[in-house]
Amino acid sequence: MSRILVIDDEEYIGWIIKKAFEGTDHEVQTCTSALQGIDMVQKQSFELVFLDLRLPDMDGMEVLSKLKKLYKELAVIIITAHGSIDTAIESMKKGAFDYITKPFDVDELLLIAEKALNMTKLREEIHYLRREASKHIDDISFISKNAKVNSIYGILPQISESSAPILIRGENGNGKEVLARKVHDLGKRKHKPFVVFNCSLGNEEFIERELFGYEGDIKVDKDKRRIGSLDIAHKGTIFFDEISALSKNMQLKLLKFIETGEMQRPGGNSEKLDVRIIAATNKNLLQSIEQGDFREDFYYGINLVSLELPPLRERIEDISDFIYCFINKYDTEGKIGEVTPEALKLLKSYHWPGNIRELENVIERIILLNQGPSIKALNLPAEIFEQKKRGRNPIIYFPEEGINLEEVEKELIMKALKMANQNQSRAAQLLGITRSALIYRMQKYGI
Repeated sequence: MSRILVIDDEEYIGWIIKKAFEGTDHEVQTCTSALQGIDMVQKQSFELVFLDLRLPDMDGMEVLSKLKKLYKELAVIIITAHGSIDTAIESMKKGAFDYITKPFDVDELLLIAEKALNMTKLREEIHYLRREASKHIDDISFISKNAKVNSIYGILPQISESSAPILIRGENGNGKEVLARKVHDLGKRKHKPFVVFNCSLGNEEFIERELFGYEGDIKVDKDKRRIGSLDIAHKGTIFFDEISALSKNMQLKLLKFIETGEMQRPGGNSEKLDVRIIAATNKNLLQSIEQGDFREDFYYGINLVSLELPPLRERIEDISDFIYCFINKYDTEGKIGEVTPEALKLLKSYHWPGNIRELENVIERIILLNQGPSIKALNLPAEIFEQKKRGRNPIIYFPEEGINLEEVEKELIMKALKMANQNQSRAAQLLGITRSALIYRMQKYGI
């Protein structure tokens, strides 16, 4: 049931509107002054107000402003005479839903009222969903229709309960830290510290002090003891971001801690600590091992459980959900209700080198600058909006360690064949080569 208020100094108007809603699931109350109407809105809950622009005790536009301040989402329909239509239109610019002119048609009044009530109901539903979503905003990366991502989520309960070291692989900005926090929060250590340690923020001496602390440093503070990140993470979890940045010497020291649970504090004695290790990298560590930059024993020490998060461009089916979660997070006033189909198409076709983090930044920036009720294609940053001007030229990103060209070509051929249901002519068309050229490459790679 919806509650409706009529504010009009002509009692007859209030009676007509009340009569019009008889037999419907709506309750109508009436009053004949602005002050009485404002007081009723303050004390009761109304979904819709019919407001006469000409009232004896206050100008109708002023009443509209006061009503919208009391309840921003309140639907207000202006009642006006023929000679005041310009004023009625101006009132719509200031927040009124619509207007009707005297004398009005009852059927038209009921139709406008139903539209207004539906809009109010829709807004309330949106606000409810946004409030619910905001309770889980920290789980933003755990929205997925992607099979590979969901396979990871499926094993989280088991791996969260153990203390086994975990290695999370994936590009920057795709939610590796969020995944590590989720593992921590689901396990028995959830009430203990979760410590983030960035391995790329200093030289070896700095890293060692920050990680292990120190005791009795002669040069700095002879009689003082400083605890490190491992001390803080005792009984909890430490997340090593960019683990590949550690020197081989530090890798060895950390490996000894993983194997024994004993930490050797510089200048002090060894101490026993209980810390779960979760590491993350955006590099191919096996290639780093081959190049001599990473210890093989350390790799296997941190890689008892291996998880790989795909980049956002391989999770196109998740982009819509991410966008609306970020709208909920940053659009605190509820200005934006939708993303237009054209804008959504461009957002889904963009390559997202910065992954989820870049998408979040884009949505936050749009909300900061956009005053409209929707996100349109024109609101998007130039690099996204102007994709259509670039045509179908591929954008290729090379990892720092480089690529194996033959492996890439082989993988592309296999994907094309899969998309073409093993139809060689169609696969060749997808690859932009002749069928004979495709068959030659298939034989070359043993496909």
